Amino acid sequence: MTLVTDLTSRRADTSAALIDPLVDRWSPRAFDPNAVVDPESVRTVLEAARWAPSANNSQPWRFIVAHRGTPAFTTVHGALAGFNQAWADSAAVLVVNIAEVADAEGKPRPWARYDLGQAVAHLTVQAQHEGLHTHQMGGFDGPALHDAFGLADNLEVVSITTIGVLGDVDSLPDVLREREIAPRQRKTLDELVIGA
Repeated sequence: MTLVTDLTSRRADTSAALIDPLVDRWSPRAFDPNAVVDPESVRTVLEAARWAPSANNSQPWRFIVAHRGTPAFTTVHGALAGFNQAWADSAAVLVVNIAEVADAEGKPRPWARYDLGQAVAHLTVQAQHEGLHTHQMGGFDGPALHDAFGLADNLEVVSITTIGVLGDVDSLPDVLREREIAPRQRKTLDELVIGA
């Protein structure tokens, strides 16, 4: 029996009025395996990342952009943990998010990972604004990616972002489908804010 589930809108139930890209943003695993994200849209979301704030304006982020059907995509997908491999091959683009953890002289950049996170957040919100969806992944073989792409010693693979168009949730294995349709939940502000 085929189930049909409409996940085109999973708006967050926020306790304050937020802008639409934040309210509408969620992390799907079901992407359309035939959808193509055009290069200009990819450039736009990377431009959003480029304008993120960073310590001393060091901009310690780098990105490997791998479009589905390319050798780079195959390499990135091959380095994913099995759980992520099960669904991420249907994304249109895989972006490897890299932090420059030391400058050219070897001086550590202690805020590099934080700054990269801000850049990826900017990318994510811009992608949502563009009608795309993203999903962040931490399950992958970082050293394998580092070697495969010949990255310098001062560069660290931190995360991978999928970018794509929503697909059919019913095409996912049952365990992933259940996670996909589960109610969205967040801790309350009272649980997150200390001393206010």
